[in-house]
Amino acid sequence: MNTRLAVLALATAALAACEPNPSVTGPAAAPQAARAADVSAAVSDPGAVYTLTNQVGGNAVAVFARGADGRLTAAGTVSTGGTGTGASLGSQSAVTLSDDGRWLFAVNAGSNDVSVLSVSPGGGLALASRTASGGTLPISLTVHGNVLYVLNAGGTGNISGLALGTSGALTAIAGATRPLSGSNVGPAQVSFSPDGRRLVVTEKNTNQLDVYAVDANGVASGPTTTASAGGTPFGFSFGHRNELFVSEATGSASSYELDATGSVSLVSGAVLTHQGAPCWAVVTNDGRIGFTGNGAGSVSAFAIAPDGAIGLVDANGGTALIGAGINDIALSHNSRYLYVLQTGGAQAIHAFRVQADGHLTALGPIAGLPNGTRGLAAF
Repeated sequence: MNTRLAVLALATAALAACEPNPSVTGPAAAPQAARAADVSAAVSDPGAVYTLTNQVGGNAVAVFARGADGRLTAAGTVSTGGTGTGASLGSQSAVTLSDDGRWLFAVNAGSNDVSVLSVSPGGGLALASRTASGGTLPISLTVHGNVLYVLNAGGTGNISGLALGTSGALTAIAGATRPLSGSNVGPAQVSFSPDGRRLVVTEKNTNQLDVYAVDANGVASGPTTTASAGGTPFGFSFGHRNELFVSEATGSASSYELDATGSVSLVSGAVLTHQGAPCWAVVTNDGRIGFTGNGAGSVSAFAIAPDGAIGLVDANGGTALIGAGINDIALSHNSRYLYVLQTGGAQAIHAFRVQADGHLTALGPIAGLPNGTRGLAAF
């Protein structure tokens, strides 16, 4: 086998691990002993966790009330009005919340549109609008202020900008649909930088990071591209400032700095997780801890230095062991709780309390989700 074919085979295997067969079960969750103080000794405020049922016959958001202790209680489902695919989306941020938690945005990958749902003070949802995504197969969303961008993976792929009105209606922004770096690039996620001046997209097939400039009207231009330090860049999250923490499905995570000009520079390159298929990534609000959700069945915690350099909290990368089929991760808005979507066998959401050093205390899973469930957002 030549070198190029070997690399392609490795990437294919990594992506397969990111989207496991739902019928395959893994080992039971291993409780994590408390080894340090929690991020905050104060009692957390309650909130909610959301995921997409992604069903072909009708997409819906499954709602879970989050107690003050971080544990979840099923609170029903709310229709998005659109349809899902019933299968892999290969993405992060298929469902996302506005910064103030007032709006929830969800992709309808089967009907090529986006739903906006209003969020009540108790975390309940009501459908506010449904709007064409500006392309086909929408898989990822990001919002800054009243501007929402959709990553469409169908056809040649694109990003498309929509303006959010006060009632929850979305309107296409003129000139705000932009191509990816090429066709068949395998996009995974789109996200605004913290200041809203840039958009970043990961491309799994080309091993590239795309950066778009966004003007005051919400119109994106670009992209410019940067080679990923590791293979198959997938999910990512921004740190306290413009540090970028990226999971790489071939087995690593990397960190970068996005400067004021939109240039991306490597800080820590391809740090191995020693766990299979790290495909999803989040960073705590204080920028000190990053987590990767590993498709093969675990979570890896990384300490993030002030300069953006990253290093494993646990030498073997196994901060939490859950079982096969992890498919997304999300932090509560206060970063005290981490939630992990498992779609291999158990079809469950696992809850963890985040400790100050990045270790995790298991709070237990909640099951009952349908096959095909994808995406995770928490408040």
